Amino acid sequence: MSKILIIEDEQAIRNVLKSILMDEDPKWVVDEAENGLVGIEKIKQNEYDLVISDIKMPMKDGTEVLVEAMEYNPELQFVMISGHGDIEIAVDCLKKGAFDFLSKPPDLNRLLNTVRIALDHKSLKSSNKALKKENKELKKKVSKKYTMIGDSPELTQVKTMIEKVATTDARVLILGPNGTGKELVAHHIHEQSTRNKKPLVEVNCAAIPAELIESELFGHVKGSFTGAVKDKQGKFELADGGTIFLDEIGDMSLSAQAKVLRALQEGKVSPVGSEKEINVNVRVLAATNKDLRKEIDEGRFREDLYHRLAVIIINVPGLNDRKDDIPALVNHFAEDFSLNLGLENKSFDDKAHEALKEIDWTGNIRELRNVVERLMILGANPISEEDVKMYVKK
Repeated sequence: MSKILIIEDEQAIRNVLKSILMDEDPKWVVDEAENGLVGIEKIKQNEYDLVISDIKMPMKDGTEVLVEAMEYNPELQFVMISGHGDIEIAVDCLKKGAFDFLSKPPDLNRLLNTVRIALDHKSLKSSNKALKKENKELKKKVSKKYTMIGDSPELTQVKTMIEKVATTDARVLILGPNGTGKELVAHHIHEQSTRNKKPLVEVNCAAIPAELIESELFGHVKGSFTGAVKDKQGKFELADGGTIFLDEIGDMSLSAQAKVLRALQEGKVSPVGSEKEINVNVRVLAATNKDLRKEIDEGRFREDLYHRLAVIIINVPGLNDRKDDIPALVNHFAEDFSLNLGLENKSFDDKAHEALKEIDWTGNIRELRNVVERLMILGANPISEEDVKMYVKK
């Protein structure tokens, strides 16, 4: 339901315009204002979609109303009505934000066509604004949890790779030691992709028993094995239209690898115990801390699957390779613990940062996070080099 305001000092013209609009669409709500002062007050008190305003009026002319209304509500659509001598003023109104202007007396078809286009324009702008806000909030929500902290050359290279591949549907193999943030990379790829409205489904292949991995990935039908008391959708089907992240894929059994390969080749999966084929449209991201080339040589990983997955390879550096990022990471973790765990908000002095840089971080960022939490609990404020030496044993 659209709301329209007519601002016109001549009663007869107001009556004609209102009658025309209400006859055209009974769902339109049409209000009137006899001058600019009344018009601007009504604009401030109501949410109009469109204003049709005369230009030359006593007390406050249409140009003044337009300028004031635009400051109050930039989304409001204005159609100005001008006499033949007001064309230059009407053009100036367009520069100030008016949607269009009509000459007096307005042509009926031109009037209705302009009104409909202006209302459609308003609706489109509102929809775009709402969509941008939704996208911004979604991105903020996801990014806050999966923020990539640091600006070292090594991390910058990873970020650049993500930007290049995210908007494609290319499969990505993410390599790196445990605790480096491979999951983080997967989330950023999905977040920046065209699939971000659909789910990112994560599967930790190392945490699922070999005898259950196929059921987890492809689903099963009731009675297909002991414990299968009802039909179950697999992760591939749940990720349809979105992204599936196969973490620690180097730990997947050869049998499951064969089925994953078929899913990638044909875009179809078959639940365990069923001959039914289900079409799936998923983007596959995979990660591992293993040397898959070595795994292939030793017969534990399929070479054909490796080549399917490794269209793009992103190597995530260990923390020892990006120690310049440690101060930023430490401050980020400290703030997070303070906000979410209720710990005292403590700072780290420069010598504490330097002491942390000297440590051999075999556990990478995950280990650093644990150390920061320990120091936040046990250390003084500010946390010093002495605190690091006392509470961080290597």
